[in-house]
This record gives sequence, structure tokens and C-alpha cells, in this order.
Amino acid sequence: MYKKYRKGVSCVICNLSKNKILYLLLHRKKHWTGWEFTKGGKKAREKLESTLKREIKEETGQKPLAFKKLKFKGSFIYDKKTQKEKKVKGFRYILFACSLKNKKVIVDKEEHDNYRWLSYNKAMRLLKWQDQKKRMRFVNRWLKTNLNKTNKGNI
Repeated sequence: MYKKYRKGVSCVICNLSKNKILYLLLHRKKHWTGWEFTKGGKKAREKLESTLKREIKEETGQKPLAFKKLKFKGSFIYDKKTQKEKKVKGFRYILFACSLKNKKVIVDKEEHDNYRWLSYNKAMRLLKWQDQKKRMRFVNRWLKTNLNKTNKGNI
């Protein structure tokens, strides 16, 4: 039916403290129910970094402390109802890793109803889609490889 994809960003938000990495999952209630990362569509003429900052602010109530654009692109197909509503086939994204100033999150009540900071293994168990798990593995490997190279535990 639809051929075009909505373009945007996906961001795995993490908290790096005390030699421990915790990942932020948001509990989605709009269009489907389950755990996910921050993501969102790019507005016309908006730069990717601006999309990222806007989505993080909308979905967590915070500005990113630090972020890194990663060499990872992905896509997924929307269900038929969402395709009809958005008039696109699915969503194509560039992946970012991000950290926040603190762990206090104010979720966007329209899209989400809860959040959790979780270890890698616990987060992987809650993620439903293979695409989400791929992003999680990629960011986790990237963090473990680059953590010592970063400034004071920030991304």
C-alpha cells in the first residue's frame, strides 16, 4: 500500500556510573504495548541532532547530557493501522547513544506510561522486537569498547 518510510532517530539512553551501565526503557502505550527506546520522526528541514534533542526532551523531560551518532541504521514496518494513520510503510532511523544528567524521567503521558533503568540482561528480556535487541547489542558493545576513551564516563 505505502512505499515511503518515515525518517528519524532512535536513541539508546544509558546511565554510566559506578562502573555500571544502566539502560532506559520506556513503556509504550500508543499504537502497541511494550518496552522501547526513545525514538521519533524528523520534521521537515530539521537536522538529525535537533530531532534527537527534541525527542529526548519530549519523552524524558530532560536535555541530553551527551550523545554520539553511531554507524548503525535500521528500519521497521508499521502495523496496518499505523501505516494508514501516518501514510507511510514504516520507520527508518539513525541510531544514537545518549546519557542524561540524572535518572529522574518525566515520561510523555500520550505515548508512555512508565520507565525503568535496567541492566543489559534485564533490558534485553523486556524488549519484544528483534530490531530493538539488535540496537541494544550494538550500543552495549560500543559502550564497552569506548567507555575508557570517553570523558568522565559520558558518551
